Amino acid sequence: MKRFYIETFGCQMNVHDSEKVAGTLIARGYRQVDKPEQADLILYNTCSIRDKAEQKVYSRLQQFKRDNRNGRVFAVLGCVAEQEGERIFERAPHVGLVCGSASYNRLPELLARIEDGDRRVTGLGLDAQETFETPVTQRDNPHRASLTIIEGCDKSCAYCVVPATRGPERSRSSQLILTEACELADAGRGEIQLLGQNVNSYRDPSPAAWDFVTLLRRVAQTPGLRRVRFTTSHPRDFVGEIVDAIDENPVLCNHVHLPVQSGSSAVLERMQRLYTRPEYLARIEWIKRARRQIAISTDIIVGFPGETQEEFDQTLSLLDEVGYDSVFSFKYSPRPNTPALALPDQVPEQEKGRRLLVLQERQRAIQIRRNSLLIGRREEVLVEGFNAATGQWIGRTSQNRTLNFTHASLPAPDGRTLVGRYLPVRVTRAGPNSLVGESADLI
Repeated sequence: MKRFYIETFGCQMNVHDSEKVAGTLIARGYRQVDKPEQADLILYNTCSIRDKAEQKVYSRLQQFKRDNRNGRVFAVLGCVAEQEGERIFERAPHVGLVCGSASYNRLPELLARIEDGDRRVTGLGLDAQETFETPVTQRDNPHRASLTIIEGCDKSCAYCVVPATRGPERSRSSQLILTEACELADAGRGEIQLLGQNVNSYRDPSPAAWDFVTLLRRVAQTPGLRRVRFTTSHPRDFVGEIVDAIDENPVLCNHVHLPVQSGSSAVLERMQRLYTRPEYLARIEWIKRARRQIAISTDIIVGFPGETQEEFDQTLSLLDEVGYDSVFSFKYSPRPNTPALALPDQVPEQEKGRRLLVLQERQRAIQIRRNSLLIGRREEVLVEGFNAATGQWIGRTSQNRTLNFTHASLPAPDGRTLVGRYLPVRVTRAGPNSLVGESADLI
């Protein structure tokens, strides 16, 4: 039996893609292993959103530069594969397969060609009509799962390579999605996350013609589902009815990830984000007016070309005005074949680093204040694991906060396991990135 190792770089979409690749390989008779040294086939599922992730892939490949013993095959998958194409063979000659995400359903055919003696095989190109379906998905978590509802992106942000590496938006049919949701729930996965580059841009291609809100409401009615999440939302396509749906059904998690990227309307225009600061804040106001308390997270890029100190200060003021529960912040990273490369006034790397630290310190203080408001509250968590070093169970709330807790009757995982259970936990302490609590109840 041939063995494969897969390492994933990037977002939740990439993680789910790796599950699809693993399922395809296992169905073909491969066995997954934990270390690359044990594998006959080593796959790197790549991300090219930022240069750092891309360089990590080439660093991994460099480690195995002279290691092709026993017919070992190296494969580069995903966004870097689609972006760089056959240039990967020039930079890493020991790579045998370069395959974009649109071709994962062709993996058996591509691997068969390698087994027949082809030294370099490619599966590239973006089909503008089809979504990237695979016959089998290897689900690694027995309690929660991801479910892709839309592929690609039509937004063309100035800094982003996704339209070139993932192609245009293609939505899956609502019936396929509902069927998969039912199968996941029947298998005991009580939490699912709907995925898409712009998940709220969903448009049902079937005669039912559902929009995202309709799909969201219907998925949340699936018997056996305890929680439904969704990410990532684009502010341009975020509508008030999404908030209404969250208010109406407690199965829908009270958390919205709404990337803003900058607090300056001028920078947003250069980024080609299709909204202004006031338009974004109007959507934040919809969320804050909800009956349920909805946590809000975002993405922010600092040091975009031409960003002045005043424009950066506007981003800092946005943090204060919104009061985000968490922020994923990054320095602007020039990406190939993007309009931002041609923009003047590139911000020096040292200044980007300074601004990132300032922003992260500001947000850290905000998170400490917001998390402290939860002390004394009772939160329901999905138990994800046990930390032997701290003696605490690890749970996640509906608002996507990590809550580490002790349990009076189950101090260690050698008793009745709690993983996969939903428990009420009282918050006793708060830090910037997580909560601490205690629970004595079993459900």
